[in-house]
Amino acid sequence: MTRIATGGLIDRAQPLRFTFDGHAYQGHAGDTLASALLANGVRLVGRSFKYHRPRGIWGLGSEEPNALVELRSGGRQEPNTRATTAELFEGLAARSQNRWPSLRFDVMAVNGLLGPLLSAGFYYKTFMWPSSFWEKVYEPLIRRAAGLGRAATAPDPDRYESMHAHCDVLVVGAGPTGLAAALAAARTGARVILADEDFVLGGRLWAERQEIDGAPATNWVARVVAELAGMPEVTLLPRTTVFGAFDQGTYGAVQRVADHLPEPVADQPRQRGWTIVAKRVVLAAGAVERPIAFPGNDRPGVMSAAAVRGYIRRYAVLPGRRAVVFTAGDDGWRTATALRDAGAEVTVVDARAEAPAMPGLRLVAGARLVGTRGFLGLSSVQLDSGETIAADLLAVAGGWNPTLHLSAHQGGRPVWDEARAAFLPGTPPPGMAVAGAAAGRFTLAACLADGAAAGFRAARDAGHDGRPLDLPRAEDEPAGLRALFHIPGRKAFVDFQHDVTADDIALAAREGFRSVEHAKRYTTLGMATDQGRTANVLGLAILAEATGRTIAETGTTMFRPPYTPVTIGALAGAQTGRDFRPVRRTPLHAWSARHGASFVDSGAWQRAEWYARPGETGWRDSVDREVLQVRSAAGFCDVSTLGKIEVVGPDAASLLDFVYANTMSTLQPGRIRYGIMLREDGFVLDDGTCARLAEDRFFVTTTTANAARVMQHLDYAHQVLRPELEVTILSVTEAWAQIALAGPRAREVLAQVTSADVCNTALPHMACREADFLGGLRGRLYRLSFSGELAYEIGVPPDAAEALADRLLAAGAVPYGTEALGVLRIEKGHPGGGELNGQTTAGDLGLGRMLSTKKDFIGRALAQRPALVDPARPVLVGLRGAGLRTGAHLLAPGATAVTANDLGHVTAACWSPNLRQTIGLALLAEGRARIGTRIRVFDALRGHDGEAEVVAPVFIDPEGARSRA
Repeated sequence: MTRIATGGLIDRAQPLRFTFDGHAYQGHAGDTLASALLANGVRLVGRSFKYHRPRGIWGLGSEEPNALVELRSGGRQEPNTRATTAELFEGLAARSQNRWPSLRFDVMAVNGLLGPLLSAGFYYKTFMWPSSFWEKVYEPLIRRAAGLGRAATAPDPDRYESMHAHCDVLVVGAGPTGLAAALAAARTGARVILADEDFVLGGRLWAERQEIDGAPATNWVARVVAELAGMPEVTLLPRTTVFGAFDQGTYGAVQRVADHLPEPVADQPRQRGWTIVAKRVVLAAGAVERPIAFPGNDRPGVMSAAAVRGYIRRYAVLPGRRAVVFTAGDDGWRTATALRDAGAEVTVVDARAEAPAMPGLRLVAGARLVGTRGFLGLSSVQLDSGETIAADLLAVAGGWNPTLHLSAHQGGRPVWDEARAAFLPGTPPPGMAVAGAAAGRFTLAACLADGAAAGFRAARDAGHDGRPLDLPRAEDEPAGLRALFHIPGRKAFVDFQHDVTADDIALAAREGFRSVEHAKRYTTLGMATDQGRTANVLGLAILAEATGRTIAETGTTMFRPPYTPVTIGALAGAQTGRDFRPVRRTPLHAWSARHGASFVDSGAWQRAEWYARPGETGWRDSVDREVLQVRSAAGFCDVSTLGKIEVVGPDAASLLDFVYANTMSTLQPGRIRYGIMLREDGFVLDDGTCARLAEDRFFVTTTTANAARVMQHLDYAHQVLRPELEVTILSVTEAWAQIALAGPRAREVLAQVTSADVCNTALPHMACREADFLGGLRGRLYRLSFSGELAYEIGVPPDAAEALADRLLAAGAVPYGTEALGVLRIEKGHPGGGELNGQTTAGDLGLGRMLSTKKDFIGRALAQRPALVDPARPVLVGLRGAGLRTGAHLLAPGATAVTANDLGHVTAACWSPNLRQTIGLALLAEGRARIGTRIRVFDALRGHDGEAEVVAPVFIDPEGARSRA
């Protein structure tokens, strides 16, 4: 055992039992799995990815590259969990990974002997011959070797939540900088969210013996946290990682609500995904200590010096009895004194010749480490002088890398600072300030002052007045550093997890991969689960040296979210299973249910498919009755699910001209025009209507299936392709209940629910207007037809939908559902879902004349590709014949039923009660030339083989007289 008898934040009165690789151990509440393993003398915890070299614990937090383990079992099994962040709980079962058959004896460690053959980029140069081996030998071997842990194969039994929050100031990080920033902002009355990935607020102050206001700094932490917790406008989020900075002040975060428990308590989510919209942000994420690349620097027992200090002070764990501290700056000396005070025998190897001696510590100044020894753990280190020092712990202090990732998530590039030997934030996202160690201010007094100033400015910029925080008293500890990145020699590791060495980076430079992005991908530097948090700066420094450039000239790679791995569950929240997509019901859903409707899922919507009446023996009886009623009298249908989008602004007409293939800017207020949109590749995206309500206001309708897609299309066209246009786009699908009223008696029925003049002169075909309904309710009236009959669409507020339906029913109209709607549209030859399948052009659908030749629009150029205007393309036709079924293939009579003879397929089919026969729509090659001929209809899936007559796609009223009556 290496547990120190006193001190630390652990609760010694609460022992916790756990297992690692089947061996039983004991820790305490407040431990992480890493600290508990070290307390039990466990140094070997994993194997590296490529060479399967033994690995021990390096760090203290989320920067850990080595100690990745599998936790739990069954549906809760989670791979690649950092032992340094996994809180210990009773019964925790952890397993090492990426080894076989055991951690101590891993057969794949033979890869280390093949190192010269597995150097950087070997996968680009091997597995090429013989080609027949790829599928049978190479690919299976690569797939077997890929990955580290094993994902769960059983369903996840836990629940996840999504939360949205708005605040004035978001503070990321709860070390001294973050606490000072949050307190300064909160005292102005600002709404503050303070998030930190640790389960204890205070950051590195728990790992130090520093004073604030003449008392231990941890006392100040306790006071500040208590004050913040008592403020109603402050939200404290421990165990919460802010993983991404997105547009318009939006930040993504994951809160580990129950990861520290064996399983969540009843009704508790395991994790909660946060979307935080902040007016201002203070990034106070601190810094991560980096290693030094020297031969043998990856053995178990080689640790970050700052992490060693943390295990001693926070967890009361002494990671080694005979310790060597290898440092290039003053910070390593604080670890040396912590080790000395904990009872270790300590030698300090300081790369600086002028390093001062300290009592109780042996000093070797101006020296370098050139190697280590040990089997499955450190036993000694070698100096460049030839001296060998026995050691079971090597604490390495190579300097600090500011944790600036969030500041670069929107394209900002970090800037190299030679004096601090670190990359500092460049241009952060709008509204973000970077403070403390994340900004390169590594001393306590500087962090407190910087945090307090940043928090106060953020609150003031968010609209809150107050006075600056009275700064607590603290001293700036020595922080001198001589940059040291690399000591030449074999097996000097840079990326511990991916086994990238200094030689690999030099090889990449020799082979022409001089760009940091190219070198990263060639060597896989920084592509492990830690995303190069400890490795990248070392790699860049080595690449700079190898290419004869400075680090500033070499630059750095792009930073992208997420900052740390995020579970799919946290992103999905409660949207799983039946809740993956919320069921959407129209304002008439309950009314329809009361009137005998059966419902069908139409995308996310539930729509009435028919309304059964007593005495009807099946759905066909109901549908036939509804269709005949519309053709002979009047019927009404709930079409609230159609996409409804308002496009408003002085440039609204210009945007619509750009997204529609036909012209909308010439449309007069009060008029409607049918339109089609193309994708950029020239195929039809969607069809619908566009009503001009005013000079600067348009009402766009879409098909139900494409509502979201069209909204995305409009947003993309505006934000990316035409950002200079002054226009606002808003989805109003759920703001209006929409009812279609159709049939020869539609005008007569409409006159009973509105006071507006609806005669043919006052409201002609394809006109729209505002109107009063139900005795004073303001709504909108559109005269347009989907069925081919005289028809209107009525838009009213959702809460008035049932009253309107009651009045229409009392006036003599009958409700009809989606099945009757489909029959009516097939009879009229109107393209629908089967024809708008993403593979048809305007010409295929008989709408080619709608493509404007006088303006530019999305898809115009690519719509003229030879293959898209080929006369032999399948085009829309009608079919008459028994046994027609959607999806059946079309062949020339007598042709063999093989793919080479396929001429098209049936896109929609139905029984027409008006024509008393089965009809359908189809896409048929050279279809217009085949009108009047016979075609073979072959349906192997459902066992039908027959013939049908090819006819024009419009079966009823081809002249369109009914809709204009």
